[in-house]
Amino acid sequence: MIADRINRATRKVPAWPLYILGALPPLWLLFQGFTGGLGVDPVKEMEHQMGLWGLWLLIAGLCVTPLQRFAGIRLIKYRRAIGLTAFFYIFLHLLIWLVLDVQIVSQIIADIYKRPYITVGMTAFVLLVPLALTSNSWSIRKLGPRWRQLHKLVYVIVPLGGLHFFLLVKGFQIEPLIYLGVIFLLLALRIRLPRRKRTAPAE
Repeated sequence: MIADRINRATRKVPAWPLYILGALPPLWLLFQGFTGGLGVDPVKEMEHQMGLWGLWLLIAGLCVTPLQRFAGIRLIKYRRAIGLTAFFYIFLHLLIWLVLDVQIVSQIIADIYKRPYITVGMTAFVLLVPLALTSNSWSIRKLGPRWRQLHKLVYVIVPLGGLHFFLLVKGFQIEPLIYLGVIFLLLALRIRLPRRKRTAPAE
């Protein structure tokens, strides 16, 4: 089976190389920005790409459980690395907006209150911070069952990320709708329907 082959192939592959691989795209993006490879507005392009890649990884993290449940593909050991890399990209997305794009503190505060897509995006980022800070073995031991409850915030954060992208784009575009559709499909796949009780056969 394909699932067995994938599981055998990934059994001896640790998660830590994902952190190294995750650092390469931002470095490449920075290089492209300095060498004129990002067009006439490199700051906006970097800002957009970091946010989009962060959303991709958040969606990838949501895929882990359905893949195991329905396809038997076990990628759970990579989920922490995927989530932390997603946070890293989203943090860079925010940092580029704050430092390179807007720069003016009063304008930043005004945008957070006045622009719905920024309000939604900032809400998602604030909710994501405690998840990133507690994505370690020490926090899991310290928080116990509360750790799992805290990390259920991801079911709110990812839809907010999709909504942020939907509100951000101008005019009708199919791409953000596809992301929202995939997100809600993945969330729906996590719902466990109650099993029907078997009735004893009539004698």
